[in-house]
Amino acid sequence: MTARTLVVLRHAAAAQVPGLADRERPLTGEGERDARRAGETISGMGVRPDLVLCSPSVRTRRTAELALPGADIVVEHAVYEAYSDELLTLIRRSDPQVRTLLLVGHNPGVHQLVRDLTQEPGGPGFPPGSFTVIEVAGEWAELDGGRRVARWSPEEH
Repeated sequence: MTARTLVVLRHAAAAQVPGLADRERPLTGEGERDARRAGETISGMGVRPDLVLCSPSVRTRRTAELALPGADIVVEHAVYEAYSDELLTLIRRSDPQVRTLLLVGHNPGVHQLVRDLTQEPGGPGFPPGSFTVIEVAGEWAELDGGRRVARWSPEEH
């Protein structure tokens, strides 16, 4: 069986701007800082994504750009407002050559995805800028669970 790594990253803190569409909300200054910190932590763990799937919103794209400078980021429209099962379907469609996949999305979908895959109870939540690293056995197409090997939140670090 081949081990794979899934990293689930929630976008960093976004501004609430009256009159601005939800998809257009930018990161706050704190959010930009936290996105960089998340990326430094991911990199420091030796995790190098082969594929980055990202929601089309401004805040998720900017989080991905700051956390993973130079990475090939694939904007996947289905990630925006997706539920856990929809995110799992997208992940299962990933190329078998991809060993490490990083998904950048939104709550509640990303938090529920982590809970569903790791079978962990609600836990401490999934605040903006948080990520979880999950070790997965087998092919993406067969993904139904994994083992959490790391969790990071800007609130805790």
